[in-house]
Amino acid sequence: MRRLFYPVALLAITIACTQNETKQNMIKPDEAAAPKLTSDIMTPEVLWSFRRLSDATVSPDKKTVLFSLTSIHIEENKSYRDLYTVPVSGGEPTKITDTPEKESGAAWRPDGKKIGYLSSKSGATQLWEMNPDGTEPTQVSNIEGGITGFLYSPDMKHIAYTRDIKLEKDIHDLFPDLPKANARLENDLMYRHWDSWQDYTHSHVFIAPYENGKIGEGKDIMDAEMFDAPDRPFDGIEQLAWSPDGKTLAYTSKKLTGKAYAISTNVDIYMYNLESGETRNFTEGMMGYDKHPVFSPNGKYLAWESMERDGYESDKVRLFVADLETGKKTDYSANFDQNSNGLSWASDSKSIYFISDIHATEEIYKLNLADGSIQRLTDGTHDFRSVEEADGCLIAMKESMSYPVDIYKVDAVTGKDEQLTAVNKAILDQLTLAQVEKRWVKTTDNKEMLVWVIYPPHFDASKKYPAILYCQGGPQGTVSQFWSYRWNFQMMAANGYIVVAPNRRGLPGFGQEWLEQISKDYGGQNIQDYLSAIDNVASEPFVDNDHLGAVGASYGGFSVYYLAGHHNKRFKAFIAHDGIFNFEQQYSTTEEMWFANWDLGGAYWDKANAAAQRSYSFSPHKFVEKWDTPILVIHGEKDYRVPVTQGMGAFNAARMRDIPAQFLYFPEENHWVLQPQNGILWQRVFKQWLDKWLKSE
Repeated sequence: MRRLFYPVALLAITIACTQNETKQNMIKPDEAAAPKLTSDIMTPEVLWSFRRLSDATVSPDKKTVLFSLTSIHIEENKSYRDLYTVPVSGGEPTKITDTPEKESGAAWRPDGKKIGYLSSKSGATQLWEMNPDGTEPTQVSNIEGGITGFLYSPDMKHIAYTRDIKLEKDIHDLFPDLPKANARLENDLMYRHWDSWQDYTHSHVFIAPYENGKIGEGKDIMDAEMFDAPDRPFDGIEQLAWSPDGKTLAYTSKKLTGKAYAISTNVDIYMYNLESGETRNFTEGMMGYDKHPVFSPNGKYLAWESMERDGYESDKVRLFVADLETGKKTDYSANFDQNSNGLSWASDSKSIYFISDIHATEEIYKLNLADGSIQRLTDGTHDFRSVEEADGCLIAMKESMSYPVDIYKVDAVTGKDEQLTAVNKAILDQLTLAQVEKRWVKTTDNKEMLVWVIYPPHFDASKKYPAILYCQGGPQGTVSQFWSYRWNFQMMAANGYIVVAPNRRGLPGFGQEWLEQISKDYGGQNIQDYLSAIDNVASEPFVDNDHLGAVGASYGGFSVYYLAGHHNKRFKAFIAHDGIFNFEQQYSTTEEMWFANWDLGGAYWDKANAAAQRSYSFSPHKFVEKWDTPILVIHGEKDYRVPVTQGMGAFNAARMRDIPAQFLYFPEENHWVLQPQNGILWQRVFKQWLDKWLKSE
């Protein structure tokens, strides 16, 4: 069993950020001591020692990149996040904050003379500013209850910010004479979402005057509306945009409540006029998601991401541009059979850069407004996560299955990239990483399917290795070149397994037809795609096809439960994380009903709905009598998308049938596992279970 252990105290010294609040401008990312490894094979502890780069943004003069870097302190079971800058021309990054607080939401002030950021140093989260070198941190806002995001107007006369305000009555408002009562009284759907219960507050957008580093009284531009902007739970300040003249603020919101909210994805873009105080629905009549508005630098256009169909959260992400003078809205991606994400205008307002998935990678593209042509700029085995124009180049964040996110300079003509940061080089240099191979596999319906095959470090083709089939979630989540801190392909391969990760039916990057085939066909073609992938790789002489496993989370967890009743003894071990086990129960207990209605076709009680009835016939609980293979079930209590009773039902069924099983239960985790020590525990149990059944004789 090849596992690297080193004392937790050592980890605390080597990977934690200092808590000295007064220290500034001294520590560069690569100067922070990295763990000194005693093996070149990755372990869970090493995986959680990687620092996490995010939120790269270019300064107004296009010469400097601001970014955040998160470090994990395993002993404290928490993370620290600080801010850094690096010149676009290259050079060493500079750390500009070094505090116990997690600075977040950092943004350049439009004049480039200050950096604004969120900090809880004074108690509630407030807006702070500092010089670009990190000196003179100053609190700007002092708003009761704090704020959740902010955005400078281009003319620096106003600041838009978001905060939560209570607009609905809770049990103590209804029954004030019962102060110790602990209960909820609900009247409609969406009383809980993702991992939290409705707290009777709504996120609203405020606009306040701003002058000389001081913020005035804010105005709620959604006065008393029982809606959220940005939309919960994942949208943030990126859903707000100022017009270049500072006279208009665009924001996104789904102005629905209860059941109507639960069955719809109709998020719209609203325009608020500062002079008149009036708001209009800019995307009225466009029924799907309309998000991420971005004004052109010359103020003539608005670009945004748009889905066409209401209730379909995985619809094609279209690239829409509106002429603000004529009001004409144009879908520039009508003939582009891919998604368009992360829109960023060129400074001349003549083109838009964006990210799109193509054949299991995420690449940078460019839309030329003059002729409507779309040009692919990059091509490689990687995922770009963002793109923004800088001084003579593009700045982008990039990752792959072999390295976590760093910042890169990209030539806007050739697409050639150059690494600008290397925040985890000290760790990566000590590791031997797995080889990642792309292969195309023929499916049962004679299609070509891209499959990633990840080989263990120090792979020797003369030996035989156990293999595991990776089943992707979503179901429309991409199996691209992502780097994960749970489903990490390098980590799985380092455990001594060949990993088979197919881009089965239902995944983006291969056209909309390939993506959409999976809806209402959960037990159909995509299951055959899984089996085609593992059968293809298992036929190799270096694969021990008597020791195969299947693992997955969310829809991947469902896939494992379904395969458990349909694998014809291919597999010797299963692991299912937060998977759907009982479709009828899932439909009645999940929160976002639009997903279940679209992908399953409707309610289980609608007996006249043939598509829905076929979907429910695929429910894994109907095939438990065929289960014959050891299974590890993992679930989080705060997963309200796939409630914990789904995992309990699967585990209980396995044990009632005397099938070897374990139930790994996380009372404080949601659909993911986010706490450091829980993440390490997850990896250890994951490995132990597979080793027990796929390596032991």
